[in-house]
Amino acid sequence: MHVAIAGNIGAGKTTLTELLAKHYNWEPHFEDVVDNPYLDDFYNQMERWSFNLQVYFLNSRFRQILQIRESGKKIIQDRTIYEDAYIFAPNLHAMGLMTNRDFDNYRSLFEMMENLVQSPDLLIYLRSSIPNLVNQIHKRGREYENTISIDYLSRLNERYEAFIHQYTKGKLLIVDVDRYNFVDNQEDLGEIITRIDGEMYGLF
Repeated sequence: MHVAIAGNIGAGKTTLTELLAKHYNWEPHFEDVVDNPYLDDFYNQMERWSFNLQVYFLNSRFRQILQIRESGKKIIQDRTIYEDAYIFAPNLHAMGLMTNRDFDNYRSLFEMMENLVQSPDLLIYLRSSIPNLVNQIHKRGREYENTISIDYLSRLNERYEAFIHQYTKGKLLIVDVDRYNFVDNQEDLGEIITRIDGEMYGLF
């Protein structure tokens, strides 16, 4: 079984991944931000490093999905391969931070990979307002995220909403993280778990 969590920067994907992995005894697969060799360079010079970063994430996520399916385990994944291809790369291209040549190359690579992978059994989308994202980003204090602009986050949010509106690859659960404080409130976390049970097991 493969559950994946999608959401903008600062939406709480990693935290919810950890909480749900602990509750269900699922194996968590996290996004590679610690060992990523491009992140610092990207946030300092987006136009120069956008293609390199997106290919790195695409490669990392593709390997993750193959490992998930081969393992036969119950896995929860922090961020999906679709977010790179449908949200982050197109956004960089639209902002003029990725050339047409690089974007076409990237899309061709993704389309080949997409034919070889299965979508998650359940996608959990963490919907968040911009003020909440900004607050969470500042709270966690990652130095390379200090240069992220509100305009950049807003553009990503718009693309997330468009992607989710058209998502038909599998079951989908939308969680409004402005409303659910699953970090500090056990009742809020419990309500999310009840909703997941309903989607996965038909329990209401």
